[in-house]
Amino acid sequence: MRRLAYAFALLIAFAAAPASAEGRLDWTKVPLPAIDGTTHAPEKFQGKVVLLVNTASFCGYTGQYEDLQKLWTRYRAKGFVILGVPANDFGAQEPGSNAAIKSFCELNYGVDFPLLEKQTVVGANAHPLYAWAAAATGPAGVPRWNFHKILIGRDGRLAAWFPTRTPPLDASVAAAVEKALTAPAN
Repeated sequence: MRRLAYAFALLIAFAAAPASAEGRLDWTKVPLPAIDGTTHAPEKFQGKVVLLVNTASFCGYTGQYEDLQKLWTRYRAKGFVILGVPANDFGAQEPGSNAAIKSFCELNYGVDFPLLEKQTVVGANAHPLYAWAAAATGPAGVPRWNFHKILIGRDGRLAAWFPTRTPPLDASVAAAVEKALTAPAN
């Protein structure tokens, strides 16, 4: 029964994915509510290499914020963006308000990369970015915990994904980012 429910949830998520016929993400069809109450413009992400990361403030992996900031600083001038997505889906480790999350990230880790307001990243109510990623990767790429990383190429296609335990500054992440940055946007 549990497998059937999971399969049904994935089917619903795939149907809601904001993708073209070629499986490319269309940033103009994605709601991008910023953590500060404004909205991120799709142009901030369209044609860029984006590392999508579901985050949490009270997780054993929360220290990855520091390395995410370093990765963002290293590649941002080359067309790279990190998009943090706070989520309370795993172990209730992101219980705070958007204001509290924003303050925590800035004060403790100096985070200045874009953050969405708190979202759901798994299941039938997953944010459309995660529904698209689930459709692109299948069950293997769906987050199983906080700080799951999904790399989206300039062309809007899934370039790579990394499980929670892969640190943001791991050589495999840097290699995938660099490869995606040199790939064409079409």
